[in-house]
Amino acid sequence: MRDGERRDGWTDFVHTGPGTLAGRYMRMFWQPVYRAEDLPTARAKPIRIMSEDFTLYRGERLEGEGGRAHVVAFRCAHRGTQLSTGWVEGDNLRCFYHGWKYDPSGQCIEQPAEPEPFCQKVRIRSYPTEEYLGLIFAFLGEGEPPPLPRYPDFERADVIRQIEVYHARPCSFFNVLEKHVDYSRTEFVHRRSGMGIPRVSAEESDWGITVFGRRPGGELRVNQFGMPNLMHNLKPRQTDEETGWRDDISWRVPIDDTHHSSFNVKLVHLTGGAADRYIEKRDRWRARAAGNEPELAQAVLAGQLRIEDLKARDDITITAVQDHVYQVGQGAIPERSEDHLGSADVGVMLLRDLWQRELRALAEGRPLKPWSRTENVMATSTEPVAVTGRLP
Repeated sequence: MRDGERRDGWTDFVHTGPGTLAGRYMRMFWQPVYRAEDLPTARAKPIRIMSEDFTLYRGERLEGEGGRAHVVAFRCAHRGTQLSTGWVEGDNLRCFYHGWKYDPSGQCIEQPAEPEPFCQKVRIRSYPTEEYLGLIFAFLGEGEPPPLPRYPDFERADVIRQIEVYHARPCSFFNVLEKHVDYSRTEFVHRRSGMGIPRVSAEESDWGITVFGRRPGGELRVNQFGMPNLMHNLKPRQTDEETGWRDDISWRVPIDDTHHSSFNVKLVHLTGGAADRYIEKRDRWRARAAGNEPELAQAVLAGQLRIEDLKARDDITITAVQDHVYQVGQGAIPERSEDHLGSADVGVMLLRDLWQRELRALAEGRPLKPWSRTENVMATSTEPVAVTGRLP
């Protein structure tokens, strides 16, 4: 057990900064840090992940290829200025302050003001970085990284793929993780009257948790949660051929202990003319969307508005307002020991149990479970209409 870790630190899931037990655990997995299309060639950006600052930059184009993305330390080793204010030169990054230059490995390679450079003695931290599915992933932990997990079903080029990133919802990332294993909220949060309150069950899988929800009419929905912070979510197939069905995988990544980002890769299963019409409709909606869902949600939490006052508006995503209200309404970091959980909360209880089990094993130096999205897991999460299995 490391200095500064409480003996019962395995019950603390929300504090993920450097040196925390949950932070050590999260850093053992590749995390998305940016949408690839938002990082221009030869540009550097400051990013903050799990209460830690980094520099993300993309090198210049080389031999017809797009520049590669790199993640290095936030500050220059010379006098500590912010490296993202500097210049990208080739595949390297030059500091704005005195021109020290670093290669992607963090090795200093130039010190312009030094008559006798000592570059070989200076190296800043660098982090393995890969681009995949339209996102930039980084491994922020210690030692050799594991292979970046692949999701071949999301590599399809014959349907619509959307990459969406939402930043800084002001609450712990764990608030939204618990959403993914809680089906009983939908009837109330989103007021989907007539669907009925589902009977919920959950079981541990090779990847994390399989959640089952059967509604009174017999509809069975099955979603997969992946440890530590992923979700494969299927929207049931629609009868409207212009709507199709949606299939998305998402990561909830802490910015700090009370803010998080959501990185989503969404497939909309439409092709041909239906896909063209969907994109046209989506672009029209985006052009008129106000984009002020967080402000409206805060007004609801402050008692200035009611959710019902917003339902007639066609320039907002009402579900985004509803999700913000209940997630932030729990408190930035809820006191979970005061919860009174019932049978509908089986997914939430299992999620907390898995996190507590893994953090305790990490604290005690015992082996951790090697989570994997196996064929077993994918068999229940590829065709929503085909899911008619048992409810454990």
